[in-house]
Amino acid sequence: MRTVGVEEELLLVDPATGEPRALSAAVLARAFQDDSGQDVFEKELHEQMLEFATHPQADMERLHAEIVRCRGEAGRHAGGIGCAVAALATSPLPVTPAIGVNRRYEWMAEQYGVVVHEQLVLGCHVHVSVDSDEEGVAVIDRVRPWLPVLAALSANSPFWQGRDSSYSSYRSRVWQRWPSAGPTELFGSAERYHRRVADMVATGTILDDGMVYFDVRLSPRYPTVEFRVADVCLDASTAVVLAALARALVDTAAREWRRGAEPAGDSVSMLRLAAWRAARSGLTEELLLPETMRRMPAERVVRALIEHTGEALAAAGDLERVREGVDALLRHGNGARVQRELLERTGSLREVVAACVRRTQAT
Repeated sequence: MRTVGVEEELLLVDPATGEPRALSAAVLARAFQDDSGQDVFEKELHEQMLEFATHPQADMERLHAEIVRCRGEAGRHAGGIGCAVAALATSPLPVTPAIGVNRRYEWMAEQYGVVVHEQLVLGCHVHVSVDSDEEGVAVIDRVRPWLPVLAALSANSPFWQGRDSSYSSYRSRVWQRWPSAGPTELFGSAERYHRRVADMVATGTILDDGMVYFDVRLSPRYPTVEFRVADVCLDASTAVVLAALARALVDTAAREWRRGAEPAGDSVSMLRLAAWRAARSGLTEELLLPETMRRMPAERVVRALIEHTGEALAAAGDLERVREGVDALLRHGNGARVQRELLERTGSLREVVAACVRRTQAT
């Protein structure tokens, strides 16, 4: 069975005001003093962010337990210096991002200017193991139309600089400012994929292959396909649903490739429209159905994803977990809907953050 790993970026906030705190260096120092934090937590572009990565897991119950444990440890280390962590993909309250001290980050700030200075967004990346680069690129070519559905499920960033953005995932719109971000054309082979990456690096526009921010890519560090479209999820259980669906998409695509089925030929322009619609709608309105690229109710499109991956989900023992998780999201809402309902109920973005801090630690 393929293994799955999850990387989550968490927002560091003041527990009293809800405002982001630029304290990642101090939190990391505490974490690195603890043996359990040595290979878990990482520095990120902005000082208001803290990233952790799970170990590869084949069992989704174990993955869920590790995400919960990592969130708990992050909260413990942050609490030791007077701040808290929230699984929010953008800050609901206004923030001036602070860039970390690092040669790489300094190069990025010089090259990209305001893009870096405004890029305080937090995602969830899912790594799924593949047998080879050739299989990985075949998967990348075949999962492209379904990525906006994953983005819609995870949407958790309705607010930007203290205002409602009118999007369910405004993080994804901010992320598109990077020159290498977004959907890709069909590659057809690992050789063509690596040639494209090398050509991109050779332009000098990006520093190295780590800055190839495709929606789904071959990981530069691990033998995995890395899904990069999701917001960090408010609940750990949602991250596990995404991970299970990502693995099922990889299994389904790999089987299609082995039996000689050609990938869908959707253009990048159509995939961008599907991604925009997912960012705008989340699960509350309509999405583009991959088979037709026409608008359909979000629930129908999500059910189509489960049907598309159903055989793989069942083989991995994940079908019921995913069905129950998706039912809960459709019934109670993803992070974007939860945040908006909290604001409607409390009238305070500060209270939104406080409630999300508690939820981050509880699930």
